[in-house]
Amino acid sequence: MKKAVLCLSFLISCSLLAQAAIVDTVETYSNAMKKSIKAVVVRPDNYNTASAMPVVYLLHGYSGNYADWITKANDFKSAADRYQMMIVCPDGGFGSWYWDSPADNQWKYETYLSGELVRWIDSKYKTIKDRKGRAITGLSMGGHGALYLAMRHQDIFGAAGSMSGGVDIRPYPNNWDMAKRLGTYAEQPERWERNTVINMLHLLTPNALALMIDCGTEDFFFKVNEKLHEELLYRGIQHDYVTRPGAHNWPYWNNAVKYQLLFMSEFFSRK
Repeated sequence: MKKAVLCLSFLISCSLLAQAAIVDTVETYSNAMKKSIKAVVVRPDNYNTASAMPVVYLLHGYSGNYADWITKANDFKSAADRYQMMIVCPDGGFGSWYWDSPADNQWKYETYLSGELVRWIDSKYKTIKDRKGRAITGLSMGGHGALYLAMRHQDIFGAAGSMSGGVDIRPYPNNWDMAKRLGTYAEQPERWERNTVINMLHLLTPNALALMIDCGTEDFFFKVNEKLHEELLYRGIQHDYVTRPGAHNWPYWNNAVKYQLLFMSEFFSRK
């Protein structure tokens, strides 16, 4: 009996390994910034026999890089198999905030992510080359970046999410290299007003962009996320808003990303 149990366990383990998602580390080139930039691409295990599939772009936070999700998160990669999607983890620079910086033309991560990288992924992989098959989400700086890019490029992304996102940058004028990217708030207030997500809701119309916003109640960004939720309600913009106990850390994001990817899968399944 023990031998049979061990044999069954071995077969199950082999089966799980055989179904593991495929992880690529790729190098792309940004003409806008004249440099090579890495990304992680997660494909489902049956990618070679599958047809074109949707893609979720998953952004890292401030001080992170393209490898953050793959090295610091739990097994979010299984979502690629479960939902039959690709997951792309780009590099957004140490502190780009995913803007095309008006203060430093060497930082053009909006151009890179919404244009150059999407075109590269579509040219190299079997993707659905339409906003109906593209979504974007991220944590912290990446939560801001995902909403910012999706709102400004609704022809590219059909769904967007945010986990613990810095959705209003104005209360933090001296933090996280934002003044390097925009200039100081004191000297360039119009840039800060124009490039904060909470001031961009005029770009949205009801049901134009599927949205999911998530933030823990102990997070220092909780209040700005609450304000964003209230403003979306006031404007009649449909969105999912999730909050629960949790702080600005990887245990929270490990949990949150599961629901983000489920939300994106539901979006992709719409007819």
